[in-house]
Amino acid sequence: MNKFMKIAIDEAFKGMQADDGGPIGAVIVKDGKVIAVGHNHVVESNDPTAHAEIVAIRAATKLLGRFDLSDCEIYSSCEPCPMCFSAIHWAKMKSLYYGATRYDAAKIGFDDQYIYDVIEGKATKEQVTKANIDHDDCLAPFQEWDKKNNKVEY
Repeated sequence: MNKFMKIAIDEAFKGMQADDGGPIGAVIVKDGKVIAVGHNHVVESNDPTAHAEIVAIRAATKLLGRFDLSDCEIYSSCEPCPMCFSAIHWAKMKSLYYGATRYDAAKIGFDDQYIYDVIEGKATKEQVTKANIDHDDCLAPFQEWDKKNNKVEY
């Protein structure tokens, strides 16, 4: 068994047994060394974004003092949901290793299919209504950002 995946699994058990949230753990590795671990904290924190991968990403960026984790890799005990998969991309990580699949997760109640359907335009009913309002007013910060000389691109 991969030693980093073993840590992710142990972290999944730790979080689940503490009733912090669902049975998923994640590990971020840099240069062959673990720099951050995380497990699901949704229930414990009442934060729907506190998934294992997000928790680990937040810990890694805090430790390294930067938002770019392109020199890191992530191990997750389960295939990341769309939010976590996006966060892995935003962090610029190049490698993702996962164990259980999203279909395995769906079998125990962690079903993200609806979100995939919304993203792909296949949902027959949308949970969130959308309305584009105050477009021109909302462009003002964008225009100022575009002119800003010392902006940090990400």
